[in-house]
Amino acid sequence: MTAIIRTLPASEIAPPMIAALSAVLIDCVEGGASVSFMHPLTRARADAFWQGVAARVAEGQTELLIAERDGDVVGTVQLCHAVQENQPHRADVAKMLVQRRARRGGIGAALMRAVEARARAAGKTLLVLDTVTGREGERLYARMGWTRVGVVPGYALFPDGAPCDTTFFYKSLAAAPSAAMAGRG
Repeated sequence: MTAIIRTLPASEIAPPMIAALSAVLIDCVEGGASVSFMHPLTRARADAFWQGVAARVAEGQTELLIAERDGDVVGTVQLCHAVQENQPHRADVAKMLVQRRARRGGIGAALMRAVEARARAAGKTLLVLDTVTGREGERLYARMGWTRVGVVPGYALFPDGAPCDTTFFYKSLAAAPSAAMAGRG
């Protein structure tokens, strides 16, 4: 069954949803994903993280998208709007997570298409993200037309404490100038 992707309003990020989001995050960390947390990730720390995300959603700084399959949350991604005064056109894509049991079914790609659509709807023309070098995420973003900027060696740690390199990507959402506009100067 395919996943349903939707944007969560702040009002839905209550204890039952936080528990579901925490389960996804804990599963990813247990699977070795370098997503800001060390192993073992406690439920309390995971819940606190999602409570912070809920606050940012309520403030309008972040949009939280989820993937649901058979009524279960199996993936998530965040669109974090730049708060800098000189960057109203930009947003970061963060914490793109898919539970291990739900991978290789197109959920990550569906989440990325949805977050890009939300960014366009919000008037964003530039997205940036980072991911562990050499892993599934890097290949996914390259397939989806993201531009690789470069690699920072040892930028973060895997959940077991081993260092990992990080690849930075960007994607321009600006429409290509029309032929008529290209001739103006």
